Amino acid sequence: MVRFLPHTGSAAMNAPQHQDRAAELTPFTFDLTFEEARRRAEVVAALGPDWDPVAALRSENEAYALLYSGLDAEQQRTYDRLVAAGVLPDEDPGRAAAH
Repeated sequence: MVRFLPHTGSAAMNAPQHQDRAAELTPFTFDLTFEEARRRAEVVAALGPDWDPVAALRSENEAYALLYSGLDAEQQRTYDRLVAAGVLPDEDPGRAAAH
């Protein structure tokens, strides 16, 4: 909920005379449910009928594996430390970094 305070011409909105005017605030709300549903429908439509989410995920997993392949010993130790610290995700399905 967004609340607006009527403008009184003073630039000092935190001045004491403004602190006790909570009763004058007018609730102002937006329900974005419809717009979010419309946005998602537009995204799916833009992807087109040939979009295959399973193939896309498979490609992402292959790219992730390729990104961290061929590391030398020092790079591998650094990678392992970053995974252990939760900075990088591990190799388990559904992986995500802890931070």
